[in-house]
Amino acid sequence: MRTLRGGRPLKGLFVLSLAVAAAGVPLATASTPALAAARSHDGEISAFYRARGGAPLWLAPASGAAAQQLLSLLATAQADHLSPRRYNVKALTRALGAARSGDRGAIQRAEMMLSEAFVAYADDQRHDPGGVVYVDTELKPTPPSAHELLSAAARAPSLSAYVQDMGWMNPIYGKLRAAIASRLYRNDAERRVLELNLERARALPAGTGRYVIVNPPAARLYMYENGQVVDSMRVVAGRPDAIAQTPMMNAFIRYVALNPYWNSPADITAKRLAPTILKEGRAYFRNRGYELLSDWSDHARVIDPMSIDWHAVAAGRIQARLRQKPGPANSMGKMKFMFPNAQGIWLHDTPEREKIDEAARLQSNGCVRLEDAARFSRWLFNGHPPKSQGAKPEQKVNLPAPVPLYITYLTAVPSGTSIVYFDDFYGKDRMESRRFADLR
Repeated sequence: MRTLRGGRPLKGLFVLSLAVAAAGVPLATASTPALAAARSHDGEISAFYRARGGAPLWLAPASGAAAQQLLSLLATAQADHLSPRRYNVKALTRALGAARSGDRGAIQRAEMMLSEAFVAYADDQRHDPGGVVYVDTELKPTPPSAHELLSAAARAPSLSAYVQDMGWMNPIYGKLRAAIASRLYRNDAERRVLELNLERARALPAGTGRYVIVNPPAARLYMYENGQVVDSMRVVAGRPDAIAQTPMMNAFIRYVALNPYWNSPADITAKRLAPTILKEGRAYFRNRGYELLSDWSDHARVIDPMSIDWHAVAAGRIQARLRQKPGPANSMGKMKFMFPNAQGIWLHDTPEREKIDEAARLQSNGCVRLEDAARFSRWLFNGHPPKSQGAKPEQKVNLPAPVPLYITYLTAVPSGTSIVYFDDFYGKDRMESRRFADLR
């Protein structure tokens, strides 16, 4: 968790000479030394305004209350664990007041200062919160360029709504942040939970593409399009014990495997399967569709299941690789959705429908079981899901385009105008609260 940033001055006000010349407005000089001193985004912001012929963004007639709304966000930047002093809120307030006179130079100064403050603020918000496995580094939160930020703001149907909803961040982040800034919490403990979840929400995507969010505390998966939830379903996620927790992870879902095998994790084989094998012997493999493999490589061979010491496996002295063949009893069901990762986590179908119907749905070994894998497949494949070609195991079908997946851990989730709280099953809130207290 990042602590409140210091009160160092904003990076600066760029000199927009070319854009101003294009607009026919005389160049004004900055009235604030802190703004005049910094030039970090000069080139990009200048290029943005040049492309607009010097037309204003924040102070245009159609922008409504956008400038004042941005000022309000900056003034309450503590909610983001940032310092309002970083953004020279007092200087911005004076500049905005002066611009109301209609003086072209005052309007220009306020416009430039608002753009620089906006870019710096958005840049500060988009950072890695920590604790997330980034299978695909493209999904690591990084600040967009100044030109991207300002262009997205200019394209928004309503700049005022874009600022109010914090369109450059994830919708979940924006609503959690609003709850903190508006003091919509009952006590300090609840405020702290909101802050912890706000930090995790930094790893969630902005923008309008298609993506998936899985939230184990809510035991639910959400499908997003254009920044809105278009479908959701129940899931079974990892158990609370440390070895089985579903990790926070950002990855691209790249393909579906039809008729999948299930490879039993070594600890499950030792604790749950080996004792039954000792009782049933060879019949266990015949009746339940398991195979014993020679090793853990991609080229492992199927070997005689009674060729190893199952007492030693049950005692944890040796490891055995067990694989369950496709079929009605297979733990993966009919399909699994793959985002190849070293942790061995994926989303999959399940024959154990009763677990989906239970209220407590943290029962897996880390992977995520889906309420309706077929429906999820239809969405991923744009209404045209693949069908298995015969009984061949592990039939790989690539998605039309990879779909980003964000496995998060949110114990506070916006719902309409309120916040819904979930139990801290994995103890992350407690652990991170203690760490924060130690840093203070």
